[in-house]
Amino acid sequence: MAKLTPATVLDVVQRLTRSGQEAISSSDIAQITGAGVATVRRYLEMLHASGRLTRSGKARATRYRLAGTPATTPANLSASAYPQWSSAAIELGRKLDLPLAARDPVTYRSSFVEDYVPNESWLMPPDLAESLYRDGRLREQHPAGTYARKVLEQLLIDLSWSSSRLEGNRYTLLATEDLFKRGTADGDADAVMLLNHKTAIEFLVDAVPLQGLSTPLIRNLHAVLMQDLLPDTDALGAIRKKVVNISDTVYVPTQVPSVLEEMLGTILSKARLIKNPIEAAFFLWVNLAYLQPFEDGNKRTSRLAANIPLMLYNCSPLSFLDVDPHDYAQAMLGVYEFLDVSRAVDLFAWTYRRSMKKYVVVMESMAAPNPLRLRYREQLTEAIGRVVRDRKPGLAVLQELGLTEEQAPGFAPMLLDELAKLEVFNCARYRLTFAVTQAWIDAGRPQ
Repeated sequence: MAKLTPATVLDVVQRLTRSGQEAISSSDIAQITGAGVATVRRYLEMLHASGRLTRSGKARATRYRLAGTPATTPANLSASAYPQWSSAAIELGRKLDLPLAARDPVTYRSSFVEDYVPNESWLMPPDLAESLYRDGRLREQHPAGTYARKVLEQLLIDLSWSSSRLEGNRYTLLATEDLFKRGTADGDADAVMLLNHKTAIEFLVDAVPLQGLSTPLIRNLHAVLMQDLLPDTDALGAIRKKVVNISDTVYVPTQVPSVLEEMLGTILSKARLIKNPIEAAFFLWVNLAYLQPFEDGNKRTSRLAANIPLMLYNCSPLSFLDVDPHDYAQAMLGVYEFLDVSRAVDLFAWTYRRSMKKYVVVMESMAAPNPLRLRYREQLTEAIGRVVRDRKPGLAVLQELGLTEEQAPGFAPMLLDELAKLEVFNCARYRLTFAVTQAWIDAGRPQ
């Protein structure tokens, strides 16, 4: 384990508090970290003196709590403030807190995927998956991707920032919003990471309703996420041929390219068959990270890929809001080292509920749909298609379709406004391909 520091001790106290332990002793921390009790006690006293911890009791009965935590029970905290760990997850956390030298090295076990039978096997408890699906889906019938498109502006910021933060990105949420408005990275790798996330999410929102879940989609997702972040551009979207080692774990991924390619195909083919989109999202998230099919960027690819089944079934997106990096790491390590998904299930359910609440509010804050747009929905799609795809002048299209101002008041200004907003990343709603739309844009948007 890394050298003990006051920050390490504080981190352990925070994790034990979130797991439900009411008060923490120096022995508790010494057992987890492997450090001497005297050293632990010294750091606890430093944290107490700085105001980060409170202390009660004397001698062997001395106990410490986070400053501001009630002395009764952590159950007094809001149930939604932190993940509520199950007993299995707490036990897994204890095993993962052991020093690396006390944990047995393991490698990839294909049986984790091969033994899984879609709709018969479950990684999540079925009742939990069904409950999250009921709560998270749109009630009305809509085309795939409608939910994600409706909350796209907020989703771009939330998911880009949350996912990048889990990779150690230093940008704040406000700085991320400013970056997206500015749109330029200026040679900053952290800015590139965030902008790549934004582009990748836009890609998914456009491509998933048309392509569904496929190997080319996942490989392109990786390529977009890692553009200008991998020194070797040949590695973008490519099954890795290099050795990958993961820090702070005894897990060693398989290093055989043929196995990586075969298992990636198996994961995606099984995920496509899973009827419950929550289980499918969880299955993708866990298995893509476990396999490590790419040279780098596997975890961020898995986080965005988890949204694909949710988009297809018009469920609330998953943006990993407020996830603690240590909690996330332990959820992954539980799978890597023990094929134990208990911490991953608890974390996924907690953060998905937070995502649902966020996007319900976003949806409610939106104005009612423009009745004019609803009335002319099909006519607008047809008119834009003729202007962009067939390169016909707007005035001629209005006359052909009988949509002049006299015949359809308000339609012409709406058409011009939509043509001005049309981009490659939003063209699918008008049944236009990326290539056709880009060609029209490159031609100067002739109208």
